[in-house]
Amino acid sequence: MSTYVNRAGLKVAAELADFIEHKALSGLDVTAESFWQGLTSLVETHMPENRALLNIRAELQKQIDDWHPKHGPATSQMENYISFLKEIGYLEDEPASFQISTENLDPEITHLCGPQLVVPVSNARYALNAANARWGSLYDALYGTDAISRQGELAPGKTYNAIRGKAVFERAAAFLDQAFPINGASHNDVIGYSISQNGDGAQLILQTASGEVQLNNPDAFHGFSESNKGLHILLRHHGLFAELLINSADMIGKLHPAHVADVTIESALSAIQDCEDSVAAVNAADKVHIYSNWLGLMRGDLEDTFEKNGKQTTRRLNPERSYTGRDGQPLKIRSRSLQLVRNVGHLMMSDAILDKNNDPIGEGIMDAAVTTLCAMHDLKLKTNSQTGAIYIVKPKMHGSREVAFACQVFTDVENFLGLPKNTIKIGVMDEERRTSANLKACIFAARERIFFINTGFLDRTGDEIHTSMEAGPVLPKDQIKSERWLLAYENRNVTIGLSCGLSGKAQIGKGMWAKPDDMADMLTQKIGHPKAGANCAWVPSPTAATLHALHYHEVDVHAVQRARLSEPTASLEYLFSMPVLDPQSLSAEQIQRELDNNAQGILGYVVRWVDQGIGCSKVLDINNVALMEDRATCRISSQAIANWLRHGLVSQEQVLASFTHMARTVDEQNAGDPLYIRMSDNPDRSVAFKAALDLAIEGTVQSSGYTEPILHASRLRFLEK
Repeated sequence: MSTYVNRAGLKVAAELADFIEHKALSGLDVTAESFWQGLTSLVETHMPENRALLNIRAELQKQIDDWHPKHGPATSQMENYISFLKEIGYLEDEPASFQISTENLDPEITHLCGPQLVVPVSNARYALNAANARWGSLYDALYGTDAISRQGELAPGKTYNAIRGKAVFERAAAFLDQAFPINGASHNDVIGYSISQNGDGAQLILQTASGEVQLNNPDAFHGFSESNKGLHILLRHHGLFAELLINSADMIGKLHPAHVADVTIESALSAIQDCEDSVAAVNAADKVHIYSNWLGLMRGDLEDTFEKNGKQTTRRLNPERSYTGRDGQPLKIRSRSLQLVRNVGHLMMSDAILDKNNDPIGEGIMDAAVTTLCAMHDLKLKTNSQTGAIYIVKPKMHGSREVAFACQVFTDVENFLGLPKNTIKIGVMDEERRTSANLKACIFAARERIFFINTGFLDRTGDEIHTSMEAGPVLPKDQIKSERWLLAYENRNVTIGLSCGLSGKAQIGKGMWAKPDDMADMLTQKIGHPKAGANCAWVPSPTAATLHALHYHEVDVHAVQRARLSEPTASLEYLFSMPVLDPQSLSAEQIQRELDNNAQGILGYVVRWVDQGIGCSKVLDINNVALMEDRATCRISSQAIANWLRHGLVSQEQVLASFTHMARTVDEQNAGDPLYIRMSDNPDRSVAFKAALDLAIEGTVQSSGYTEPILHASRLRFLEK
């Protein structure tokens, strides 16, 4: 239990008060008194509406639950269903045509298109990796993953495989030919890269066996530098930088015909430092840890020391990259991704601060105040946002009133911290059904501060299942992915965003690649995101960011957006078109396998969440494919089981038997983890096992199908043991 201190009528956990007063406020022109008075006013003003908004969610869900037994699935009564949703206020009136007016956004948001990393800010090492993932080695990304086949003579092996290395050289040359083509030749033909300097500046010289050649676009050469690593040649295409490292003495460079020791490319242009789905933060100590890491990123002094390959390694934020420009003048290039922070949504309350009635306050309200306070350090340093913006991603909002509420909270935070109006920018996660159905109204509510809309198909699927829980049994997860409603959801996000003027002003983003070990598959599939007109798309690692960055050289996203600007928006009939399952279409074996797969995913994720406080895990599915699991994926699996249980496809005894069986499998998969606590030895005494089972058994009564209440309570129970 926390020890509390009184601050302006609030009871604040002592460790949080100490962090605010002695760390976050240090060096800022904000007094402790004004901060606490401002936060008290924020709580008193907004907590009543916060609670009212949550009650509206519950009331709407109750009405929808009551409608389905009387009328059947929406697909059979679509016109009546849409009329009903309008009558109860679930569907809002669409605003007249408008264009967003957000100002002072960084080019990574407005003009540059590329990958976006999402990492738990609770892990300093991951947070630093994401911040430093602005640049990545293409050689390493190709050599170290299945982007290059690992079969036969291309297998990596324990020592360097020169045959595999040659395949990497060829794939890198193919990228250079696509992004920086040469007149009458290929980069495979080049035997030397050099720089010629004269009174007019610098020129890039490319030498082949037949003589000198030039880039098709000489302006793609941007600058150069020299270091103890060799000659660095800076190129640019579609606004993205790439660097060739030339060194004939380097172990890799001496094997390359033109001595290219590496090709390094701009990768993660932005990174979401996540306080939400990928973290496990259940008390004041957890929140202070999260806020401390975010503060370190904003001050530029975050570092982490850890052991790697038997050696102590300290990781810090990378400094700017320095070059001589083509005109001979010094040139500085950004080396860090633009940092965004994802706050929690409106649902959860935090006892890190208690109000005058000793009730926990809204965790999202606390996040808004504290993450903004921490980000104020960058407003002086401008090492993150060069325009003086603070970027907050807001998840799990239901409809435009909740978006407007978040914006008003931000306005009041700006006021008591003395910030100019609209300093805080809002990223709207289009991941809840009521938001995607009313997306234009949601954008309108945030039109002066919105900087991105992003589809979160994982949470969106979980909410689709929960909202239509009473309509009938849901399809197996793999079938849901190919349904028309999901395509309509993804397309509406782009076309509505474009119609509201986001192109060239804000990001239109797409969701996560969930298979971190399957990069070949990612390279085949994820190009669909820029081809859809998305400025950015989520990736699970810096390596994935480097490989996904290739897609933004292949696709001119702004050209795609111009082409889609006049495209009609998919109808609500399509958006609400997910069919119910005919139980007779599945065999008993298929039902059992789907149940086991969902149970395994839930258990593999929850056991680390509850027992170790790990909010994002790589979990093996029933086919031993590693999948990135966070609360969003856990939400789908738990809602899927809850739905089948509700409609009689499985029994409670069958669910318990499946969880008991899969607990043994998950225990075996984690046998090499010294911190792991087995569940199957005594399931009745395992807090994690009980939490995982409750997510399925009690899934229908969880608010919007969210996993947080059960996970938080279970983690606290574990810590109290």
